[in-house]
Amino acid sequence: MQVPIYNLNGEEVGKIDISQHVFAVPFNQAVVHQAVVRQQANARQGTASTKTRGEVAGSTRKLFHQKGTGNARAGSIKSPLRRGGGIIFGPSPRSYRQAMPKKMRRLALRCVLSAKVKDKEFIVLEELTLAQPRTKDIVRILAALGVDSSALLVSNGAAENVVKAARNLPGIKTMPASLLNVVDILSSKMLLITVAAVHQVEELWGLPKGESDAPLRGITASANN
Repeated sequence: MQVPIYNLNGEEVGKIDISQHVFAVPFNQAVVHQAVVRQQANARQGTASTKTRGEVAGSTRKLFHQKGTGNARAGSIKSPLRRGGGIIFGPSPRSYRQAMPKKMRRLALRCVLSAKVKDKEFIVLEELTLAQPRTKDIVRILAALGVDSSALLVSNGAAENVVKAARNLPGIKTMPASLLNVVDILSSKMLLITVAAVHQVEELWGLPKGESDAPLRGITASANN
């Protein structure tokens, strides 16, 4: 499977073969949904805390006599019905962490990457480097590539100048290939990735070592014919 390679001026400079095992996987909505829920749940701190009537500071004496006052019956000032009292069924510190099998996590990532390629929201860049961290350079690059929406810029390593230049632009996020995740990919309309990052993605989430996706390429080619 081939996709074009563009330079920073928006010109096509070649093509690259990408793995069918990573970038041409049928979309599995259930697995992707579970991966998104898991990632968002694991990001929660779970530190919200309230006090019950047994934990609130205050006297436990009865406020007034049970009978003879004309008022409704009242007990402790710590009652949840009173201001400053305890909270009924309030949150307490807990872990929201969810587990997910490694194979399912990898499948979810391959599904969203494949969806980007299928929807033509996937652009491969020859390289992504800047001599100076200038925001206008990122704006120029995006304009040359025809990107006018949110975008995720992916490189094969830490690109400090690119990170600094893009962080002031709303909807633009930078990330090394090793930290790619389902939520960030789905949150951005376009995915811009360097050639080196594509190779790194295929190495991290592609077929196990020693296996080849040549049969998959053959099946796809015959299906297209």
